[in-house]
Amino acid sequence: MSYINTFMWSIATLFLISSGLYYTYKLHFVQFNFKKILHSLKKDKENDEGISPFKTLTLSLAARIGVGSLAGIALGIYKGGIGVIFWLLLSSLITLPNSFVESTLSVIFQHKRKKEVIGGPSFYIEKGLNNKKLAVIYSIIICLCYLGGFLAIQSNTITTSLYTYINIPKIVTGIIISIISYIIISKGIKRIANATSILVPIMGIIYLIVCLYIVIINIDMIPSIIINIFKEAFNFNTMKWGIISSIIIGIQRGIFSTEAGTGTGAIASGSSSSISPTKQGYIAMLGVYFTSFIVCFGTALIIISSNINLNKFTDPNGIEITLEALNNHLGNFGTIILIFCIFSFAFSTIISGYYYGESSIKYIKDDINNFNIKLLNIIIMVILIYGAIMTPSKLWNIVDIGVAILAIINCYAMIKLRNKVIKEYQNDRK
Repeated sequence: MSYINTFMWSIATLFLISSGLYYTYKLHFVQFNFKKILHSLKKDKENDEGISPFKTLTLSLAARIGVGSLAGIALGIYKGGIGVIFWLLLSSLITLPNSFVESTLSVIFQHKRKKEVIGGPSFYIEKGLNNKKLAVIYSIIICLCYLGGFLAIQSNTITTSLYTYINIPKIVTGIIISIISYIIISKGIKRIANATSILVPIMGIIYLIVCLYIVIINIDMIPSIIINIFKEAFNFNTMKWGIISSIIIGIQRGIFSTEAGTGTGAIASGSSSSISPTKQGYIAMLGVYFTSFIVCFGTALIIISSNINLNKFTDPNGIEITLEALNNHLGNFGTIILIFCIFSFAFSTIISGYYYGESSIKYIKDDINNFNIKLLNIIIMVILIYGAIMTPSKLWNIVDIGVAILAIINCYAMIKLRNKVIKEYQNDRK
């Protein structure tokens, strides 16, 4: 299974980087148009059918700022050295236009359903490429990966962390998570968006404050750390591992943080009330900037400045490295911060991931009724409880392969629909 995983992600990475480079050129380095990116935050009125662009930002950030921002970065440094960070940030810059393109397409091909609007790759694959079968395949994989995989994994991450650090039984935590999740997701996209619009800013600000505090108390080390990151990135051995770790492991494990090119962030954009496709594209890029250059880079600085001995860890999943780094800087308070981050990051991923799955089900079966949605909500509760007590290692491999396939399909669609995107971009510049 691991060989299949590596093979699929090698292909997916090639697609993601190639698409990013192509659109970087065709859209005149759109990822560096900071004036437009910041202007995208200007509030639009929310209507009865869609949600505001700001709420689509927090909804997508809820999925992006996941545990990968804490564990994935640590694992990359452990396997490839600190030079990995350079390649991780570079790959983020290259793939940023993918986020712009998929979100722009999602608004162009929005679908009105009863009293709501939904969108995403399935809709622009069907309407733009006239390929219903491929669109259905994409939606099915979303359902399997997000409803069946990511939700269980996130639940397991929360319960395992609380059991390890506070000794709360996993089943108890699992039941509490499932009940809270049900209360939120059962009320539909409006409740989900409202929840993420509150949770994401709070968890983002708290983590940013922690990162800034640690950087300030270690300010004398920061210049040398940044210099060493550049040096190690071009060291032969580090470069070899850096490319693999930052692009393969970084995109694979850091997929919770970026999602640029897989199309999942476009599902959030598809629910926007904005009438400007490109504005939604710019706001999507803002989300990627925040997760990659604030959250992920901040985590890297916390770990590197702690000077902990990485060699003492045996086959880590990454989170224990981040924990020791935080404890090194903050003492036992570091454990409290980490538990808060794990819970908020993972829980926000659960509720946003559920919306991605529900939207895909609504694409497959447009006339799905409220009874079936309620039944789905109950099934999700069961998945969350099961996820709390399961061993997720095998599930990770299956989910990773699924996400790689999503990226390949979405990149194919983005390139095929390039004329639509370029025309919309040019009209916006007039």
